Amino acid sequence: MDYNLAALKLLCVQLKDAHETSSENAMELHNIIFQRAWLQGILVHFSADGECLYLDDGTGVIELSLRPEFRGRPWNIGMYVMVVGRYMVRADEPPMIQVHKMVDLSASPDREAMWYLEVLEAYKMFYQPLMEGTV
Repeated sequence: MDYNLAALKLLCVQLKDAHETSSENAMELHNIIFQRAWLQGILVHFSADGECLYLDDGTGVIELSLRPEFRGRPWNIGMYVMVVGRYMVRADEPPMIQVHKMVDLSASPDREAMWYLEVLEAYKMFYQPLMEGTV
């Protein structure tokens, strides 16, 4: 994992355009190379074994694969969480985030509205110029 590459602040719908690169563990989204995605949303489902959760950010649902240190924590349906992790596209399965960091933000007021503004700001300031080649 190259931690010099920033985690992109994204919505699930934007991840649909990402694809694998020739570089190990890297993805590309409109000419931006990344290894980690940063998403926020509501936990909507748990797998039976407790190893996977499902996050809904209002634009789509994505599977979250939890590392052992996150599995024992009290995650609940309806929690609003922030996740950062490696985005993976899998053949014949839904895309997934291998979670590196996960934080419960349920107590934060206006969390969802602020997240959409953060994603928009990151897009306008950083991602759009890179996508258009104006940097």
